[in-house]
Amino acid sequence: MHKKKSHLSPLALKFHRLRQRIEAKLNRSFYGLSVTAHVLMSVAMLASLTCLVAMVVHVGYDHTASGYRTLHKLMHTVQWIFAANVIFGLTLNLRETLHNSRALRWIVDIALLVTLLPTIYPHPANPWFPWLEKALYSNMFLYSVLTAYSVVTLSYGVFKLIDRRTNPSLLLSLSFVTFIIIGTLLLLLPKSTVNGITPVDAFFVSTSAVCVTGLTTVDVATTFTPLGLSILALLIQFGALGVMTFTSFFALFFSGSASIYSQLMLRDVIYSRSMNSLIPTLLYILGFTLCIELVGALLIFASIHDTLGLDLTGEIVFAGFHSLSAFCNAGFSNYPDGMANPLLLNHNVSIYWIMTLLIVAGSIGFPILVNTKDAIAESWRRFCARRRHKIPEARTVHPFNMNTKIVLFTFTLLLIAGAALFFVLEYSHSLAGMTMTEKITQSVFNSAVPRSAGFASVNPAGFLNITLVMVLFLMWVGGGSQSTGGGIKVNTLAAIWLNLRAIVTGAPKVTAYGRTIAIGSIRRANAVVAISIFSYFLLSFLLLGLEPELPVRSVLFEACSALFTVGSSLGITPQLCEASKLLLCVAMFLGRVGIISLLTGMVRRHSGSAPQYPSDNIIIS
Repeated sequence: MHKKKSHLSPLALKFHRLRQRIEAKLNRSFYGLSVTAHVLMSVAMLASLTCLVAMVVHVGYDHTASGYRTLHKLMHTVQWIFAANVIFGLTLNLRETLHNSRALRWIVDIALLVTLLPTIYPHPANPWFPWLEKALYSNMFLYSVLTAYSVVTLSYGVFKLIDRRTNPSLLLSLSFVTFIIIGTLLLLLPKSTVNGITPVDAFFVSTSAVCVTGLTTVDVATTFTPLGLSILALLIQFGALGVMTFTSFFALFFSGSASIYSQLMLRDVIYSRSMNSLIPTLLYILGFTLCIELVGALLIFASIHDTLGLDLTGEIVFAGFHSLSAFCNAGFSNYPDGMANPLLLNHNVSIYWIMTLLIVAGSIGFPILVNTKDAIAESWRRFCARRRHKIPEARTVHPFNMNTKIVLFTFTLLLIAGAALFFVLEYSHSLAGMTMTEKITQSVFNSAVPRSAGFASVNPAGFLNITLVMVLFLMWVGGGSQSTGGGIKVNTLAAIWLNLRAIVTGAPKVTAYGRTIAIGSIRRANAVVAISIFSYFLLSFLLLGLEPELPVRSVLFEACSALFTVGSSLGITPQLCEASKLLLCVAMFLGRVGIISLLTGMVRRHSGSAPQYPSDNIIIS
């Protein structure tokens, strides 16, 4: 065989070979840079975990002078690892850094480089700006920047985990488990409690906080220090909004781009209309939540100012903690006897109305709140345009979507009916001795609380049995879907009722407000109700077996409260054995993440088309 002759001249052939060698070297260089970037990122993630653990040890324990020096050296090591990662990205890996970083990520990176200033430029004798020099050269600034960088780096790692096609339901469940474990370890810190806490109680309280339940085996007001209460508040906030909301916020808002799969998964988690609105939706969720909690805290502060014997700091802490706990439907209180304290119950009516509004806002569901706010804002803009004699904007055909109408109607009906029944049943019993205004206030408050909040103004142990049955029903229903409330959700109850109406009337389809309810929604509603009933009976059976000495009605009430993440109790929670406490922890977790969601994450889904079998009927009468 003859070799194919090249048509290139000797000089052109030399250039061609030179170009091939250069390209080969560049490819090897790009590969080397890529490997180096991955290695540095892996090391940075390990350093991030080390940094957060070191911060926990620094804050949660008392240390000797040598202990502080050891921690400071460790933090400096972490600082240089982070700095190496940032410098490498800004010099040798600039193209990928520009592609994967947003504005605030740049701020964090620059702040990290600023922490190197004391090493490069020692402490000046005569600083130009003493206040700035004091801040930049302080350990607080260094530790704050390192913590922020660690959170961003780990959030980016979570998003990379999503890119591996991890099942969303399983990932969400694992995120809750992770935060429950972290919360347990934090609550076990010596500085978190006054006289210590057992591991089982710490695990129980952490689970209750992350699952926004409110059951507790210890007295929160006397057990936890300000640090412990701060940890508890963070666990409640993370648990209410969902761990994935926060990690996705940091990953996207600070670390830039994400894969199509992770964006699709996040869109389903936060129920965004499109992938282009992920960042605005995340900001909207966090901003909207913080604004409601801030307004609630201000109103609570105004209602309790100079009435509880607290100093200004104590009043601010009380207002902020109760606003957070009410909106998140957590049910925790940092005040002795909680909402049943005589100073509140006998002298303050306004705080119960404020707390009721916060509970309703939290348990009605974020999508419903946003849709309601948008509809009201549109009506207000049209009203202002008419007042200014301008042509108003085009009116939306359906400002309130079907879900909003269903939830608002069902929620309002249950709230009013519950308040009326409570008023009638407990008028001469637990409400005896109160004025008419106080009776109405307590009736409305105790109609809203069982939906998932768990606060107690009137001791539930003193309710009539018929009242407890009504409360159990309200606890079973819970709040709205995509809310901080528990239960089977009012959406599910409405779907079941609409399906029942269609069956009784012989309607061919299930309809509401001019819309046909999808068969898939009806099937899921039926499954949720069936699983909730089966789970409740199984939990009650196990609890009764573990606690044969306790009153039956108290055990049944406790089981319902835990499984549907309500937090109300007839007073037996501290008396439970450790096995019962752990069983309730499992119930609270399942109630928060959803048994169906957990099962879909663990069971392999069927792929492909199902075989077509002949249809037949089951005899149901």
